Amino acid sequence: MAWFRKDKKPLKAEDRRDVPTDVFDKCKGCGEILYRERLAQNLNVCPTCGYHLRIGAHAYISILMDAGSFEEFDADLRAADPLGFSDLKDYPTRIAAAEAKGKNEGLLSGTGTLEGIDVVLAVMDFDFIGGSMGSVVGEKIARAGLVALKKKIPFMIVSASGGARMQEGIYSLMQMAKTSTVLARIHDEGLPFISILTHPTTGGVTASYAMLGDVNLAEPGALIGFAGPRVIEETIKQELPQGFQRAEFLQEHGMVDRVVDRRELKAMVGTILRHQFAGWSD
Repeated sequence: MAWFRKDKKPLKAEDRRDVPTDVFDKCKGCGEILYRERLAQNLNVCPTCGYHLRIGAHAYISILMDAGSFEEFDADLRAADPLGFSDLKDYPTRIAAAEAKGKNEGLLSGTGTLEGIDVVLAVMDFDFIGGSMGSVVGEKIARAGLVALKKKIPFMIVSASGGARMQEGIYSLMQMAKTSTVLARIHDEGLPFISILTHPTTGGVTASYAMLGDVNLAEPGALIGFAGPRVIEETIKQELPQGFQRAEFLQEHGMVDRVVDRRELKAMVGTILRHQFAGWSD
């Protein structure tokens, strides 16, 4: 009965379908192959193991801010080469390459509402030279803090950084003092400052504004610390405990107030602003 039998023919090259490379992602936590569109709907959190994949600054703005409420300011500030570092590492070329990706700098700042509450939000962008803190990042954070002071509204920073931008030397290190001074003024005025630490938050950023929140929140599994674990092990000549410098370890030791799933982050911040700081404006 030939009509019930299907002859097997070898596949030819032209018969194979080309699957676009941007359809799937592989989870770095469990190795699961994830459909990218469904992953985006889950805020880039693996539905199998809960691993938080890295997302950009604009994604955090869309997660935290009410739709259409965010208004960016200081978008025209650009990094320069104050130390003439181009002679060694061609710093201006790296800046131009980062800007060619549609990035202005390593931080976005603006005003908006979170569950109807007016806030000033600054979000670091790891895709711009590793989210490094240069003079422009420090200046934008300081200006954002001053806006919060002027409007008397809460201030929030989402950190994601490899630390100070080495190409700007002492100018980069000075941003630690500049930003911390503005945050001290915010604290003196009784305005809430919420720091959100994502993977990774390291170096001079951790040593300054990232850990100065009235409430410090962190995403699960985020690497948070000053120097890296390998450097610390080589320095102290001891093996570090399991999970050292991860968000959960820091919560256990009082450096982070709570580890919060990205899908619950907006609701958590809204709850904090409505309850813990309910009387701040009275």
